[in-house]
Amino acid sequence: MSNRPFRPSRREFLRSTLAAGATLGAVAALPGAVPLAAASPARRRWPGYDGAMVIDALGGPGAPGFRESGGLSASTLQALRRSGVTATNVTMGVVGGMPDPYPTTLADLAWWDEEVGRHPDSLLKVLTSSDLNEAKAGNRHGIIYGFQDAVMLEGDASRVAEFQERGVRIIQLTYNRANRLGYGAMEDDRGLTDFGHEVVSELNRTGVLVDLSHCGHRTTLAGIAASASPVAVTHSGCHALAALPRNKPDEVLRALADAGGVVGIYFMPFLREQGQPMAEDVIAHIEHAWNVCGEDHVGIGTDGSTVAIEFNEDYRRRHREDVARRRAAGISAPGETEDVYIFIPDLNDERRLERLADRLSARGHSDARIEKLLGTNFQRLFGEVWS
Repeated sequence: MSNRPFRPSRREFLRSTLAAGATLGAVAALPGAVPLAAASPARRRWPGYDGAMVIDALGGPGAPGFRESGGLSASTLQALRRSGVTATNVTMGVVGGMPDPYPTTLADLAWWDEEVGRHPDSLLKVLTSSDLNEAKAGNRHGIIYGFQDAVMLEGDASRVAEFQERGVRIIQLTYNRANRLGYGAMEDDRGLTDFGHEVVSELNRTGVLVDLSHCGHRTTLAGIAASASPVAVTHSGCHALAALPRNKPDEVLRALADAGGVVGIYFMPFLREQGQPMAEDVIAHIEHAWNVCGEDHVGIGTDGSTVAIEFNEDYRRRHREDVARRRAAGISAPGETEDVYIFIPDLNDERRLERLADRLSARGHSDARIEKLLGTNFQRLFGEVWS
């Protein structure tokens, strides 16, 4: 399997996507339609998926723009049921330099409380690890409240307890830029600040998981060392395969695993230094992380939507606008471009994690290893920290 970066033109990208779809049985009618099933007609369907605990350690239950459209639609809720994903860590609040981080985050938590309350037969707010089992047994989708930045603390570590009481179970220390706690992946990284150490201690005390995904490498290592509980990198990739700031070096991955933590491999542009990532890139990063961390310390954090992406002009417009907005806000990272999309074309299916499991099984990986990757590693970590 080659991990050599490539530079496809727009036409080459479409041709390669269509070719991958033909080879893999995908209906990848780009542009304008949804690439559907991503597996070969002759594939072996991995038999354990429907019974597995499946956790997306960072993602979104709806397609882009679902909130502006009034919330999760009936069709989206049905897609969540069909997806087989038991629970998703959903980002609440703000990141980076967005205005009014504290009141905005409180309003966001209230919005999600209302949304979960409107759909009690489909959604479950996850507060304990046993809630994951309840979601699985009831065929409901668990919503884990998480932050991708800690700017809403505004220098007040006591707010950690307030947010924990509101249901927040995962807090990422920094986004791509520096804040009062430490340094992001796009900064001259000097590690955790004194306030960062105070917040980590409070996260440990209140049973909230420390997330180090967007942190700089020194801040990540400092966070691992400072935490009395295992920590997570909920969504990242392997720097050894794609030397981009959002990916973690082997030194960091080993330290995370040695401390009992889990890394989630994402479905993001950063899996390649250039060009559109495909399923083979996801698998390459998973297998490298297994080799570095061991199979007990690797999971999935797609950083994408559970439902399939409709690759149409509206999606492309939203993507261009989002890239431009993030650049203007100073929170963009190398690898974010207008022509590289934040989904994996040959895994663009609500059953994408089953398709991934199929491919891993076909490569000879054991059922037990696949089950750990899909969810039981993160379930174990959540149980240890949230208790």
